[in-house]
Amino acid sequence: QVQLVESGGGSVEAGGSLRLSCAPSGYTYNKYAMAWFRQAPGKQLDVIAAISSTETTTYTDSVKGGITISKDNAKNTLYLEMNSLKPEDTDTYYCAVDTDHIWVVNPSLSVDAYNYWGQGTQVTVSS
Repeated sequence: QVQLVESGGGSVEAGGSLRLSCAPSGYTYNKYAMAWFRQAPGKQLDVIAAISSTETTTYTDSVKGGITISKDNAKNTLYLEMNSLKPEDTDTYYCAVDTDHIWVVNPSLSVDAYNYWGQGTQVTVSS
């Protein structure tokens, strides 16, 4: 059974940093692309970044900088490093995996490409 468990969210002041983690299980970790998304209450999911099985990364155009997706294969963990946080970064953040395709490069930034999701971790940035 595929499971994704996010952690690392919390409350920070504007300008601060957070590193979100995602611990997957139930599938061959290194084989598939993974991604991070964010969602505000009542709004659609917005993609942030994706990483392929070979660690090729893709970021959505709206990401200005200060955000890095990475993974530690030894720890089977996906990360999202966020710096210089702003109040508008307040959202629930989700990790996801696409086990239906093998993305060696150019992992998808489409919500529809990902078939398993974590439960989300809340990030709150105060001004």
